[in-house]
Amino acid sequence: MPPRKTSGFGEAPQKPFKEARSARGSLPGAGSGATGKEKALRTARGTSMGGQGTARERAAAGLNPLPGMDMTLEEAEAFLGASKPKPPSARGGGKHQEARTAPGSSPGAGSGRTGKPGSRQLEPLPAGAVTATVEALSSLIESGRPEFRDKTWAPHRPPRPEKSEGGVALRIISDFEPKGDQPQAIEELVAGVRSAERDQVLLGVTGSGKTYTMAKIIEATQRPALILAPNKTLAAQLYGEFKAFFPENAVEYFVSYYDYYQPEAYVPRTDTYIEKESSINEQIDRMRHSATRSLLERDDVVIVASVSCIYGIGSVETYTAMTFALSLGERIDQRQLIADLVALQYKRSDADFRRGTFRVRGDTIELFPAHLEDRAWRISLFGDEIEAITEFDPLTGQKQGGLKTVKVYANSHYVTPRPTLAQAVKGIREELRGRLEELTRAGRLLEAQRL
Repeated sequence: MPPRKTSGFGEAPQKPFKEARSARGSLPGAGSGATGKEKALRTARGTSMGGQGTARERAAAGLNPLPGMDMTLEEAEAFLGASKPKPPSARGGGKHQEARTAPGSSPGAGSGRTGKPGSRQLEPLPAGAVTATVEALSSLIESGRPEFRDKTWAPHRPPRPEKSEGGVALRIISDFEPKGDQPQAIEELVAGVRSAERDQVLLGVTGSGKTYTMAKIIEATQRPALILAPNKTLAAQLYGEFKAFFPENAVEYFVSYYDYYQPEAYVPRTDTYIEKESSINEQIDRMRHSATRSLLERDDVVIVASVSCIYGIGSVETYTAMTFALSLGERIDQRQLIADLVALQYKRSDADFRRGTFRVRGDTIELFPAHLEDRAWRISLFGDEIEAITEFDPLTGQKQGGLKTVKVYANSHYVTPRPTLAQAVKGIREELRGRLEELTRAGRLLEAQRL
């Protein structure tokens, strides 16, 4: 029998299956040495109804371990043509009906299902019994997936975890009441927000109550808000005012945490290299961590930020995926917990206990989270079970209350899983090797030494 033609859309080469098929006459039943199970494995190829063998047996025969995943376009086209109703003239006036051939076989192959007149016909397959057809593939290429038609495509993102502190309403606590033109401005701006107006402008002289007006709009719409300010000074002023208006809600401050930043530079004329130098404000860094945590854990969030918020701070999926929770009664290995904290870039420090560090005292682990200022957590273990979670003052050690569960966020927004980090390091080393060779060939040993 001549080899079956394959198109560019055929399946990947399956050497063990093709060799076994050619050794037995290429068709089920053509050889006498094949067992019943081998026949079932081979004749099951191409439909989603076969596959009596196990996944290991199917793989050994050159098939996909999952039944019904090996059909080619030729087999699908043959089945499609055989399954369509024939016109009356093609049936010979009803005297003899031609048996429909199975996909991947031919009449007279010795399988007991021949194409001769009077032979037993194949039972019609139920709808959806074939994994692919030419028509289905053509329709998919031309018009796309039906569930995505006429919809805005968005890349897949893993589902966000549920917010542990959600459900709190934004509520203003103030003695002020809207006066003058403020009620009209609030009403019109709220109506614009609810009607999906993208651009609205609130004009007013200094001291006319624009901040209070915006606070009333946030309260009326019950939406998280991002307030952008042109500089840190104005951002700090707005943060104080909104914090006073919403004392029971999460009003956060997100600006650049650099007190001083000197980027690296090179002056070719004098052959001078200037190293990067920076100074980070720990308090602002803590407030940035508090802002990102509030976005992931709460609904009642108002963030006051400078233009630095438009710059990326890493992947939110990675940041969220590396977060883990600790609950009372949970069984956990102490060494694994320490390793997880190190992976989140927390540092072990038994002497200098400060934000972003942890210390171990017997069966107790004390953690100073990155987003807290004057509170820390004490996780007490009894064997491998969490016996108690306590919130305490890190300065005095005084207990402030017990907790049922806590969620530990990373000590850096740029935290990276170890496999991703290892892959990046490999690429950096390859690039470094090439650059060092280039500088060495050029005789620029000083630059090579800097690298």
